[in-house]
Amino acid sequence: MISAAELTSLAASHDIISLGMLADDVRRERHGARTTFVRVATTAAEVSAPIVRPPSAGELRIVGVPASRAAAVERVREAAAAAAGAAVTGFSLPDLELLSARDGVTLRALLEELRAAGLELVADAPIDRLQDPRRSIEEVNIAGLSLARLTVDKRPSADPMPLLNAVAELQRSVAVVRAFAPLPRRLNPAVPTTGFEDVKHIALARLVVDNVPSIQVDWSLYGPKLAQVALTVGADDVDGVSAEDETGEGRRRAPLEEIRRNIIAAGQEPVERNGRFDVLGR
Repeated sequence: MISAAELTSLAASHDIISLGMLADDVRRERHGARTTFVRVATTAAEVSAPIVRPPSAGELRIVGVPASRAAAVERVREAAAAAAGAAVTGFSLPDLELLSARDGVTLRALLEELRAAGLELVADAPIDRLQDPRRSIEEVNIAGLSLARLTVDKRPSADPMPLLNAVAELQRSVAVVRAFAPLPRRLNPAVPTTGFEDVKHIALARLVVDNVPSIQVDWSLYGPKLAQVALTVGADDVDGVSAEDETGEGRRRAPLEEIRRNIIAAGQEPVERNGRFDVLGR
């Protein structure tokens, strides 16, 4: 068990090797060599926008901000009709907070409507955008939905510890977070992050947020190279792998082969899951 003082010291250190080794030890104690990944098909939140759901998709994710409550419900119905067994996920929880307030209904009522239309999981919840993280995530649970992942919208201050401690404390309160993706979803091109900072943040997340089962990295947002390194310093789940099987660059460049090859090269065992976190046939 690493003490709070030791974690503070590690966060201030530039010794990424020792930090990464500690995080990898914690990750392997929990998951062994297993690394899960999910193949995702995305579709826009606009009603009647085309929906392409490749047969290999384990998750059909609605992305973007719905125009209205009615539009959100209708879009979920359309996605559910096209899902063909894939988990239907959608929306960002703070956007649903704003939508419910604008339409004069409770967040729970909106979530219950979306569930009745076919939504299974809220796609993400950036902790730094939620008005009341604990209350909102509890409302997701009470409405009969699950949360696919807790995320971070923008990179925190130079010291990541306050945010990571807040995530751990939130999980102690709600106990329903399955995966935490600690790297920011919105990147500032004027102040780009470095690979060193990203890797350090992943490792610290695994050590500090020890009560969340999975530390996740986004394949489509951060790319295969950083995702692969992240798997050696604490991450154990890869989100956003393309569900497309066809490629003009040959079978070895197909998304499924590439993610498997990258995980194996990191010394781990690739295990495909769906959006419900169910392991698929190997």
